[in-house]
Parts: sequence; structure tokens; C-alpha cells
Amino acid sequence: MIPGSWDGGEHDCALDLCCGVGHALYMTDWWRGAVVYQIYPRSFCDSNGDGIGDLRGVIEKLDHIAALGCDAIWLSPFFTSPMKDYGYDVADYRGVDPLFGSAADADAMIAKAHALGLKVIIDQVWSHSSDQHAWFAESRASRENPRADWYVWADAKADGSPPNNWQAMFGGCAWTWDARRRQYYLHNFLPEQPDLNVHNPAVQDALLDIARFWLERGVDGFRLDVVNFFTHDRQLRDNPPITTLKRAPPRPHQFQRHLYDRTQPETLDFIARFRALLDEHGAMAVGEIEDEEPLRVQRDYTDGPDRLQTAYSFFLLRQRTMTPAVIKDAMAQWEGACGWPSWSLSNHDVIRFPTRLADGDLQRTKLMMALLLALRGTAFIYQGDELGLPHGDVSFERLRDPEAIAFWPSGIGRDGARTPMPWARDANMAGFTNADDAWLPLDPRHRALAVDAQREGSMLAFTREAIALRRANMALREGEFIALDAPEPVLAFERLAGDERIVCLFNLGPDPVKRPLGGGKVRLAIGQAELLTGAAALGGYCGLFVET
Repeated sequence: MIPGSWDGGEHDCALDLCCGVGHALYMTDWWRGAVVYQIYPRSFCDSNGDGIGDLRGVIEKLDHIAALGCDAIWLSPFFTSPMKDYGYDVADYRGVDPLFGSAADADAMIAKAHALGLKVIIDQVWSHSSDQHAWFAESRASRENPRADWYVWADAKADGSPPNNWQAMFGGCAWTWDARRRQYYLHNFLPEQPDLNVHNPAVQDALLDIARFWLERGVDGFRLDVVNFFTHDRQLRDNPPITTLKRAPPRPHQFQRHLYDRTQPETLDFIARFRALLDEHGAMAVGEIEDEEPLRVQRDYTDGPDRLQTAYSFFLLRQRTMTPAVIKDAMAQWEGACGWPSWSLSNHDVIRFPTRLADGDLQRTKLMMALLLALRGTAFIYQGDELGLPHGDVSFERLRDPEAIAFWPSGIGRDGARTPMPWARDANMAGFTNADDAWLPLDPRHRALAVDAQREGSMLAFTREAIALRRANMALREGEFIALDAPEPVLAFERLAGDERIVCLFNLGPDPVKRPLGGGKVRLAIGQAELLTGAAALGGYCGLFVET
């Protein structure tokens, strides 16, 4: 960051050179500063009345996303799957699961999105497959078959115990015994999700072939699920314990430092091969990072022309309180980086941000959305964020998420983020489905927030306005982030691109503040905020975008 001041003093800004590539070269990269809308297909829109969202439902509602002003969509998996982890256990990477439709529906969805000016990003789950995948069926059959080394197998210790102490994300040992091979196989998630051995060049070739298949069908990019889990320590060394825990964490894997089961250097070798394929097709990829040093790894995985174009982590997704220090820390760790970050406040895995960061308050929800859209990076909006949906309430009897069930009643789980999208306030199931019920219940609070119920002054209207401002200003879309001095709880920074300069002010506390600020034009006001002569007046949880 370039040091700045509260009153917005002038400063010089050199051409942003990164790894020998000028910033101007990146201007043609559509994903830089784009707004991407995440669709969780099971919960988006059901076109055939079975209570499960599908690709035809996505096609039906793409106009809503285009009207928001988004640049692209990201779809969570719609591939053939036994649905043990609701699509993140893939049994055929080229097949469309009948629950979601057909290959023709996928083609039609891509075509409709492109006709609306939307790029299409699809999930790729390459850390693991389903145990129902044909590759795993062959791999587990014997130790000598052609795919014997396509998954991570290891002998038991002399006493029959697992090869090491690695713990699965969803609870319990990360190793499961297989009597056919008389070996253990690794699974970082469910036992039904065996880990692929991405060390194996043949596995890499197969994954690249899958990417090529979808690129040739017209997709514009990929979101890589837990990309830093792709390879493991070849020596299978034990993870060391965390020695600073003051009390037992809720998940067994949180007792360990994950030095050996993820974030291995060999993953970057595969990413270099993958990036070459992307460049060949003019496509992009965003990686999901899950690590104890999320921002560092997020940066490492995008640091150069042979890495991913962008990546996001859970750094903002897991914040329970938004403070100036949180944002300044995130931005500081990207200072001088070659890569490009992505940010999100909600997704299908975490508590929705209107609940987590705004306590359900509309004003604070608008402020958080504006903050997301003001950050340097690519912004990901999760379905329902634009409506201000609070985290859904799902009773134990209706839980479907294996993580939620395993850790009940701790409150851990993802179903509350996956309840049906409300489209029409007075319609059956708020317009999500014609069925009497859906795979997850509709939260009654969401009906009043349906798309057709949001009028002037609503969260939906505000989101459209904020996205339009970002799209219209290169400073907000791709400009530098320059922190300005301001007393807590005010977050102040400017975005700068050429002659465009926008000062962004966010009062993240409940009490009104007035601070010095030079003149300018108010481009967006959040709540009781206004520009006075020589000062900005901000009510509690209010903000201003000022063009100077």
C-alpha cells in the first residue's frame, strides 16, 4: 500500500509492474475486478417440481443475475454424484447428474449465460473423487492394476493402525482400511471421498483432459475446490500438534498444524501445467484456499504467470466482526504481489454474512456489501446475498449436511447457507419449486425478502446500485488500494486508477463520526452519510464513496 492521509493528499503513482508485466496488459483480463455470482444449483431454482434445483432452473433465472450487473457466474458441482457431500463427491467429471438435468441443459445454460454477457465458471473437485468413480473401483481392486496408484494408498503400521495421525476435515481419522488391497486410503473429507494421487503424472493428465473437455464445451474458467489439498507429503509424516490451544477445538483436525497433508510444493508444479492449458484456451481459474496461513498461501498460488489467475481464502469468510484492522491486514499482505486476490463474505460453506457480520440489520448488511465491492480484487457474491438473506434456520430433523450431522449440536454445518432461494413472496415455497417441500426447508423469514418483494431502498436495489458504481469506475474495478489514516472504528482508503480517484469511508461502529475530508462528488452513500464543507459526516454503520 502507498501511505495516504485522511484528507486525501496528492501523491505519485507509478505504473504497476508485476513480474515484468505492465498493469495495462491486465486490462483485457475480464476477471480482474469482476463481480462473480455464485450459484448453488440444488437451492437456486427447481424447474421440474422435484424439490431440487437444476440447470433449467438456472437458465430461467440468469436474467436476474445479468440485471444485477454481474460479470460472471460460478456454479457449484452439477456432475454425476451419489451426493454423499451433495455434489462435491464426483463420480463422473464429464457427466451431468440427472438430478440437475442433461448435457444438453449444461450447453443451453452456457449459451444463455454468454448471450446475456455472463462468463461461466464451473467447479472442479480434483483433490478427491467419489468412491463410486470408476477410477477408484479399479484402483481398489488390486495393487497391480493400471490405476493402482491413482489414489493415495499406504500400508498399515506394524500394529495395524493407520499410516499417520492425519485427521479428516469432517471428523475422525483421515484413513480408511480397504480389505481388498489390505491397505489404507486417504480421505481428507468423508470416507466416500478418497483422495486422488495428484503426484501421479497419469492422474494429472486425466484431470487436464477433463478441463479440456469443459473448455471445449464453452466454459470460461474453473473454480478449484480446496486447491492446496491436491498433493500430500510423500513421506506421510505426522502433523505436529498445536501447542498453544487453550481449550479443545470443535473439530479433531484443529488440534494439528497441517504441515504435511496439504499445501505441498508439488501442487504448484501441477498448477503450472494447468495454467498452460488455461492460457491456450484464453480461460481462467480461481482457487479455493483452506490453510492456517490463508493470505500467504492465497498469494503464493497466484504469484506469477505459471500460477492461478486468482484465488480466495476463508480469511474474510470466517470473520465474526469486521474491523478496519481486518481489511488493512488483508490488503497489506497483497502489497507488491504479482497475483490478484478474490474476496467473498458468504458462500455455500459458511454462515451468511447478513447474520455473521450484520446481526440481520439491513443497514449494516448494505455496508458490508459496499465494503466487499470496494476492495481491490475480484468480488464473489453468493446467491441470496443481494437479498440480504439471514442464515437459514434448519432443525436437526431436516439436516442434510454430513458435517452438520457429525458435529451436532455445536452449530457447525452448512445447511443454513443452502436453503432454497426465494423468488416470489406469495408463491408456493417462495417460488423455488412447485413441490410442497424442498430438499431443505424454506426459512419463513426469507419469504419477505424474495426477489419480487424488494422495492426501492431494498437490499436488492442497493446491490444493483453498488455493482453499477463499481462497473462504471476503473478505480473501483482495478485501481490501487491506498490506506488512509483514520481513527477506529472508521475504515478509510482510496482506490486510484489514472485520473480516477475514489475515497471510500466506512464507519464500522454504532456511533456517528465526523472527520475532515476535502471536496468531491458523492457517488454512493450508505445510510446517514453526507459530505459537508471540508468534512464527511457518517452515522453509525454508514459509509461514503467520494470521487475527488
